[in-house]
Amino acid sequence: MEAAAARSIPRTVEEIFKDFMGRRAAMIKALTTDVQEFYQLCNPEKENLCLYGFPNEQWEVNLPAEEVPPELPEPALGINFARDGMQDKDWLSLVAVHSDAWLLSVAFFYGARFGFDKATRKRLYALINDLPTIFEVVTETAEKQAKEKSSVSNIANNNTKTSSKAGGSESVKYLKQVKDEDEEEDDEEHGETLCGACGENYASDEFWICCDICENWFHGKCVKITPARAEHIKHYKCPSCSSKRVRV
Repeated sequence: MEAAAARSIPRTVEEIFKDFMGRRAAMIKALTTDVQEFYQLCNPEKENLCLYGFPNEQWEVNLPAEEVPPELPEPALGINFARDGMQDKDWLSLVAVHSDAWLLSVAFFYGARFGFDKATRKRLYALINDLPTIFEVVTETAEKQAKEKSSVSNIANNNTKTSSKAGGSESVKYLKQVKDEDEEEDDEEHGETLCGACGENYASDEFWICCDICENWFHGKCVKITPARAEHIKHYKCPSCSSKRVRV
């Protein structure tokens, strides 16, 4: 048993770095993919709690070790106390910073324990420094989720605007949305409507807009007006009416 335990202790740069990688992956998992479970475990009503990462990429929220001095450096104490006193993202970022500090302390504890010289310590740090910190990973994940949430919100808002386009502007008129009491007569009337620009007949699958001055209808494509642009026009004037000068 003791021999097996001794073999499990990392002694070389490669073994210590592998240990570092496993613990790092565990803590990143706690602060990103398993964040809801981690949040619930960090109850401020409990005693000092620590976030532990293990070489097998598993994490745990638990009380600090009772032995003094401990076998390894201990993570930050009392991470749970700040949970309800800070914004979630700020709290997670704070835990991430402390987790980065703990990982470095464990790695260099092993280095000091097994007598690493300056060159060996530098090689170990170079391997560690090539990786993004836990703080960088957590903040980048939070920013990405915020952007995705914002993107989904914008799409929903755009869909809402599209479904209710021209709802609040009297000047932006959609011929296909005009409804009279007698729908059959209305369809006949639409069929006789001609575009004031190209002279073509009305088509129900095309966007049309009406000039508020001459009251002629135009294909949107003929006057270079899109449905999105039409939403922001309060009073539409066709090219012909726009070119006429106002007489005093």
